[in-house]
Amino acid sequence: MRFLRSLLIILLIIIVVIQFFRPEKNIHAGPFKNDISTKYPVPHDVDTILAHACYDCHSENTRYPWYNNIQPVAWWLKSHVDDGKRGLNFNEFATYSPRKQYDRMDGTISLVKKGAMPLDSYTWIHKDAILSDSQKNTLFAWANSVMDSLKAHYPPDSLAKRHGPPPAGK
Repeated sequence: MRFLRSLLIILLIIIVVIQFFRPEKNIHAGPFKNDISTKYPVPHDVDTILAHACYDCHSENTRYPWYNNIQPVAWWLKSHVDDGKRGLNFNEFATYSPRKQYDRMDGTISLVKKGAMPLDSYTWIHKDAILSDSQKNTLFAWANSVMDSLKAHYPPDSLAKRHGPPPAGK
């Protein structure tokens, strides 16, 4: 009994102490010179979809929920947002190579069709991120238009996914 009480006191102290160690938040002032909208038109309805379902993890501005103020939740959210931005960051999209831009749009379509994006863990709390079939179709049409624009400006083989390392000497 004494051991259990000591263990609970130690855990309580740890929980209190970690509250003082907070990760940096993903909140930055715009506008962003490399935002996707600087290179491709983003219609208002698409921007609304992206804002509700994508930008919290895939941009430089996250809308944080109240529970982000509790550790270790804030660390988990930071890791999640950092991972999302590494995969696709709409505010840095114009810095991507044409192949990567094409791949990210193709991946967006694929992941949304599979139901893998937005993540279930995100939509449990953010109900406005659950996409209707109409919103998905709007998003797919827009992503396809970005891909069509890329195909019109770059040779098709420069946009194709590479399987394996590039040929020697290239």
